[in-house]
Amino acid sequence: MARKQKNSGNGKKLGTQQSVNSAVKAICDIMRRSNCAGALQYVPELTWILFLRILDETETREAEFAEAVTAEFTPSLEEPFRWRDWAAPKGPKRAELQGGTLGAFFGFVNTELLPYLRKLKDRPGATSRQKVISEIMTGVERVRIDTERNLLDVLDKVHEISSEAVDPTHVFTLSQVYEGLLLKMGEKGNDGGQFFTPREIIRAMVRTINPVVGEAIYDPGCGTGGFLAQSFEHMNRNLGAEATGDQLETLRERTFYGREKENLVYPIALANLVLHGIDRPHLWHGNTLTGQETYGGLFQDAPALYDVVLTNPPFGGKEGKDAQTRFAYKTGATQVLFLQHVIDSLKPGGRCGMVLDEGVLFRNNETAFVQTKKKLLDDCDLWCIVSLPGGVFTAAGAGVKTNLLFFTRGGPTASVWYYDLSDIKVGKKKPFTIDKFEDFFRLLPDRVDSDRSWTVTRAQIEAKNYDLKAVNPNAKVEQDRRTPAELLDIIEAKQKEIADMIAALRQ
Repeated sequence: MARKQKNSGNGKKLGTQQSVNSAVKAICDIMRRSNCAGALQYVPELTWILFLRILDETETREAEFAEAVTAEFTPSLEEPFRWRDWAAPKGPKRAELQGGTLGAFFGFVNTELLPYLRKLKDRPGATSRQKVISEIMTGVERVRIDTERNLLDVLDKVHEISSEAVDPTHVFTLSQVYEGLLLKMGEKGNDGGQFFTPREIIRAMVRTINPVVGEAIYDPGCGTGGFLAQSFEHMNRNLGAEATGDQLETLRERTFYGREKENLVYPIALANLVLHGIDRPHLWHGNTLTGQETYGGLFQDAPALYDVVLTNPPFGGKEGKDAQTRFAYKTGATQVLFLQHVIDSLKPGGRCGMVLDEGVLFRNNETAFVQTKKKLLDDCDLWCIVSLPGGVFTAAGAGVKTNLLFFTRGGPTASVWYYDLSDIKVGKKKPFTIDKFEDFFRLLPDRVDSDRSWTVTRAQIEAKNYDLKAVNPNAKVEQDRRTPAELLDIIEAKQKEIADMIAALRQ
């Protein structure tokens, strides 16, 4: 029987959102002065530290429960590699190291702890959780924080914002705290926007598709895991207090599948899903379009086809021939290849919500674009396209005009219902919020036409050579309310400006 382990959560209680934000800001401030100047440096560093803290809490609770029901429990980590041993303020290993030579603590973390964690997945009979731990640690060769004192300060402050300390009835859960960190990584200027989809957009897409427990959810370019995490929250919330043990086990262990190429982002996605409560995130590390695998150990039981796909493939990317040869319609355009992959990944009756830039919708001067859109309309019922404002992705460093596509495998498409949000002004001080979708959700069930919505038939789409761009026939053209006298003044001023420029040129 497992030996009872004391919970190490002795940090102060954080009872308000402001107190949690202050605690996180204090950690980030230490990291910014410690060789982790930008979010792309300090978020990955904080990710593995916070993950190990929460892992220790989780396994402490599991060990106590196992003892209460006289069951066996085998922890993922051995002494002295558990958080309570080396990182907790009163941990025995930490006390031993701090009483030793200068730099002993750094030496232990870099030469013993990190290699131990990275190699867990290679053990015979490694558990799914041990594989997840190794993959989260896979890119951590050594601590980025510059001094031992700064590292110890970070560890102490992370210890204080544990799950036990954060009151979920009054403040955001730890998963939402972490989402805030990812938002910083995705802000313009951090070059992380390619991995980050605005959460308001994700929530609207998840609500529209409405995944339910028992369905397999897939994101072939999952970035930091936003679509999978928000799908979990949506499904968990809908289960409510009546959820059975089998339903919860299915949701946490056999529901979420994704792929991600970037070495920096893959471990962050894993940690994000674990912090949300997904015990077994089935994430494949590698290039979705070429099939080149970096690590597939967490993806071994993945289904061939999925009930739901929710995704935002990278904008404007280009793939070489090694990717193109795997698809029916050859093109270097990443989004077009992803669209083909998504269609082929859906079960009959499977549903998809997908972000696409507007160029994919209207371009019909390249054969692969037209063929792929024809495949979409032949094989799927494309039942809705939402035209988003141009500034929705600007905060994440992308000014591309985007659209949301919703479709069901098992077409063909007879008509497409469009909804137009493109006239809404979006900026840094006026972000796009989910309340902008209220009218959309009201009209969606019956596909009602309105000032913002209209229906286009398959025949009309074919007549335009599969141009799917949203062009609102009901859009009100703003009237020019300037008087004739005001217009004449403007013309005269421009004429004078032109005359002056001509005179200057003559001289």
